Amino acid sequence: MARSATAVGELIFAVAVAAAGGVVLVAAGSIASPLGASDPGPRAFPRVVGAFTLVIGILLVITVLRGHTGRAEESEDVDSAARTGWTTVGLLVAALVGHVFLIIPLGWPVAAAALFIATGWILGARRWRILPIGIALALIVQAVFGGLLGLSLPPGPLLSGLQTFGLEVFGG
Repeated sequence: MARSATAVGELIFAVAVAAAGGVVLVAAGSIASPLGASDPGPRAFPRVVGAFTLVIGILLVITVLRGHTGRAEESEDVDSAARTGWTTVGLLVAALVGHVFLIIPLGWPVAAAALFIATGWILGARRWRILPIGIALALIVQAVFGGLLGLSLPPGPLLSGLQTFGLEVFGG
């Protein structure tokens, strides 16, 4: 009986993965491409991710329907008596919600750096190096997605108008 419950759970997960891939593919078509945006453009990455996710989801559905479900491993290094750290989960959700509300007034790089730093701290990083790592990650994401793919990530008041490598990475 537990086997069938496992199969149902895995089938629900597989269908959800396939559906998520389909949603991403459909939503990618509605991404506005700036005039003069060169290839690959802002739609390319979501389309690749959506297609990959859809294919993986379909393959998972087929695998589960053929009866190949996962088995719990006896030797897993998991403490089944351990409780979920709801405080950590709540703090991570609060950091993500804070990020959403900080994007418009402070811009993507500052909000993302705050999210990366807060996430590192919440998960146990206590060294000063999470500060430069969080800032660097935010700026790299801004440069790649804002400059190379042409996505519109709001730069905020601190970085508006800066250029990197001849690209208008931080808006104007």
